[in-house]
Amino acid sequence: MSSISFDDLKAIMSRCIGELDGKEITEADLATPFTDIGYDSLAVLEIASQLQREYSLQIPDEAIEEMDSPKAVIDYVNANLAAV
Repeated sequence: MSSISFDDLKAIMSRCIGELDGKEITEADLATPFTDIGYDSLAVLEIASQLQREYSLQIPDEAIEEMDSPKAVIDYVNANLAAV
């Protein structure tokens, strides 16, 4: 795969964590910090782990710490997939 879309990330988030109190994540939530949409740092680690497996990426801990919103994840993954 050469890029990840919002729908791709949403599917990974759902598989990792499930739906949060029935709230569906939408594209309006792209720039919202994970903590504000109910995802803690452990959830972000699990999302990063899934991304590494599914997209054959190495994501350093420093990058995971900077992935504070769905948009940050998509931007990081797409930039690194484009570099491959």
